[in-house]
Amino acid sequence: MIGTKEILDIMPETIKKELQSINNFNEVQEVRVRVNKPLMCYRHNNEIISSYITTKEDIKVIVQRISNYSVYAFEEEIKQGYITIKGGHRIGISGDCVIEGGRIKTIKNVSSLNVRICKQIMGCSDSLMHYITENNRIYNTIIISPPKCGKTTLLRDITRNLSNGINRLGLKGKKVAVIDERSEIAGCFEGNPQMDVGIRTDVYDNCIKSEGIMVAIRCMSPDVVICDEIGTKKDIESVIMALNCGINLITSMHGYGVEDMKERFIFKDILDNKVFSRAIILSNRNGIGTLEYVYDIKNNGLIWGNKND
Repeated sequence: MIGTKEILDIMPETIKKELQSINNFNEVQEVRVRVNKPLMCYRHNNEIISSYITTKEDIKVIVQRISNYSVYAFEEEIKQGYITIKGGHRIGISGDCVIEGGRIKTIKNVSSLNVRICKQIMGCSDSLMHYITENNRIYNTIIISPPKCGKTTLLRDITRNLSNGINRLGLKGKKVAVIDERSEIAGCFEGNPQMDVGIRTDVYDNCIKSEGIMVAIRCMSPDVVICDEIGTKKDIESVIMALNCGINLITSMHGYGVEDMKERFIFKDILDNKVFSRAIILSNRNGIGTLEYVYDIKNNGLIWGNKND
């Protein structure tokens, strides 16, 4: 797992001491910092409320440190609502939005921060790889889960496995293109992946999926394209175009099961074109990353687990 040193380094001394006093702070997944509100942490879906009240000066110090004392240099990231720091940790930002041309130009007078601590769980996809690969072939796969159930963590480890190859499965390493729209899969900092996403992986960081998929196909000749959370019409069009180019796809979406995908009109083209062969459904029923079932979409059959939707 990635350590939390980078998180403590961006904090003012007052908040740093509070965080260090939390038992098993290395297991914390989020730190919420809001002006004139208690400092809060989230660990395994449990909320930890500190007695410390965050000040405006605390927020100012954190913003200065995560932007290397040059907020203007990070405007492109800030208008997306976050800054990624060393270690792949992502800091969500909210405050006074400056609108230009109907879009957010930047965020000023920052009032709250959401520090999402990036954790890599090496090997978490090992037991699933034989469901999505066979005889050196890759099945187009979609991971379906509610928020905060581990789909990005799983997607990251699948990326590593496909890129490096798996001898026991006869899987040779593949050229992988990651379209990392929110810097969550590879956790790039200054263009360099902070997560281990494999030796044959190229990353398009902070790139719109619909554009990144096509650029990757044209420029990097990948065997596999991997992206997180498809959901717009443009995403779907790009996914279908990639399929028509003979590229394999691994991606994810928010939902609770295969029926969610079938009931959303936007996914009709994906289903009609039989883009995906496999669906992996996650939940947090027995903790983050609980595998509910694996489904064969093309043949409408359960491969593993219990499908209750």
